[in-house]
Amino acid sequence: MAEKNVQQQDVGQLLKVRREKLAALQEAGKDPFQITKYDVTAHSADIKDHFEEMEGQTVRVAGRLMQKRVMGKASFCNVQDLKGNIQCYVARDCVGEDPYKDFKKYDIGDIVGIEGEVFRTQKGEISIHASVVTLLSKSLQILPEKYHGLTNTDVRYRQRYTDLIMNEEVKDTFIKRSKIISAIRRYLDSQGFMEVETPMLVANAGGAAARPFETHFNALDEDFKLRISLELYLKRLIVGGLERVYEIGRVFRNEGLDTRHNPEFTLMELYQAYTDYHGMMDLTENLYRTVAQEVLGTTKIVYNGTEIDLGQPFARITMVDAVKQYAGVDWDEVETIEQARALAKEHHVEYEERHKKGDILNLFFEEFVEEHLIQPTFVMDHPIEISPLTKKKPDKPDYVERFEFYLNGWEMANAYSELNDPIDQRARFKDQEAQLAQGNEEANTTDEDFLNALEIGMPPTGGIGFGIDRMCMLLTDSAAIRDVLLFPTMRSNQ
Repeated sequence: MAEKNVQQQDVGQLLKVRREKLAALQEAGKDPFQITKYDVTAHSADIKDHFEEMEGQTVRVAGRLMQKRVMGKASFCNVQDLKGNIQCYVARDCVGEDPYKDFKKYDIGDIVGIEGEVFRTQKGEISIHASVVTLLSKSLQILPEKYHGLTNTDVRYRQRYTDLIMNEEVKDTFIKRSKIISAIRRYLDSQGFMEVETPMLVANAGGAAARPFETHFNALDEDFKLRISLELYLKRLIVGGLERVYEIGRVFRNEGLDTRHNPEFTLMELYQAYTDYHGMMDLTENLYRTVAQEVLGTTKIVYNGTEIDLGQPFARITMVDAVKQYAGVDWDEVETIEQARALAKEHHVEYEERHKKGDILNLFFEEFVEEHLIQPTFVMDHPIEISPLTKKKPDKPDYVERFEFYLNGWEMANAYSELNDPIDQRARFKDQEAQLAQGNEEANTTDEDFLNALEIGMPPTGGIGFGIDRMCMLLTDSAAIRDVLLFPTMRSNQ
């Protein structure tokens, strides 16, 4: 405890010194916070990558001071910018006596601008020979110790700004995330899709099996919910004649936190008129391959040491066949709810009293199949009980034209041949209302305006929802969803 108190006193003294330095600068008319702009002409990686062309040229870089070695009349420092870091040589005779005195007082974490010539040191390191050093912002806090870095995961997620400074691989992950989303947009735009935006604050949160967050809108004195899905509004646009639409946006589900779940996450949904779930499978294959090739330069990715081949044709299997293969149970032979419950008890699959035959099939799938689906796999033809917005299979009306896309044992996407029969849809909503009354908090409620849209007429349509965060996890080899969310949801730090 005594040692901890000493450390706290030392830190307190260091923080006090930084504020005193700032006060001295301000008193001398050198307040860095008065500077409004700095014209950057190059970044660190660009200089290193194009050294032969840039050697001898004068450049202006800006970034955070991460190392400083003062050696009398000349010093070296390391400046970190968006693309990496670069060494800078700062000599008194080049920058001037007073500016050099100021430079020697700069702290690790300060943000500086360096103007000077590109050269290579005698040891072969590409560097900048500074002619002007400008303090652009004074850091009043202390960065984590360089060699141990920032490793406490709770602090990393709460202070992502510090995490990005100290951990280069974290910055790389979020740069890749941005490239992934840009590549998705480019692909869909090339396929004739139109990007749209739909409401986040809704009276009826439908389109998925999830519990919504609820709020009160004072201006209207009405209760609203945060959307759990993008589906029902996008389908309205298909009714309106926009034949190919997509949206990438945040949705909100009042559920638990774990390595693959955050209560707010990024979902992409797209809808295409005049196609079905087979068309959505083809689109999914092409999209994943295109994005992986564009962002990573390969269709073979490695996640947690396992190679996943996105270049091969994706496997396709029905849910019934998957359960038969991995659980040894043939659901085609299950005719009654009593038989389904007996099988569940025999295989130690827990179910609720409200669950029907199709619900129990899905529980078998989750229990025995999901973990085996490492390579890209489309699991098709779900039971109707768990698919209230999907077209029935004409030859097998207890099942629907739906697939879930699996990679690494995770559900990555969910797609349908969309139900466009308003009479059938009303009956499905009625069943969902009954489930809600029985205690299923994730059941949908009837959306009369959506039913009105279907009555006006929706063409045959294929639709799909992609979990963007899980896609980013796989393509960046990240262990948890928090690692691909800049600011994940955290318990209040009280």
